[in-house]
Amino acid sequence: MSEQEGFSSGFFLGTLVGGVVGGVIGAVVASRQKQSNPANRLQNPEDNASQLGSEESIESARRSLEDKISQLNLAIDDVRQQLGGADANRNED
Repeated sequence: MSEQEGFSSGFFLGTLVGGVVGGVIGAVVASRQKQSNPANRLQNPEDNASQLGSEESIESARRSLEDKISQLNLAIDDVRQQLGGADANRNED
């Protein structure tokens, strides 16, 4: 029972720390984007609109996301195998 309580408290602490770190990183990135030469964005609003809505950019973003999801799934499977091996070793003892 002690291990489960330790896991729960560690999980919640990790969630809290991850949320704080993610929030700070998001705030820094957002502030840098606002500071990065807004004059260029105002000069050619039609170019920006065409870039944002083009099918090629949407397709490229979709492919990139699919690749990232595939990488995450592989990492999850790897961790499951590692944990499964550790769990099997513990049950043998």
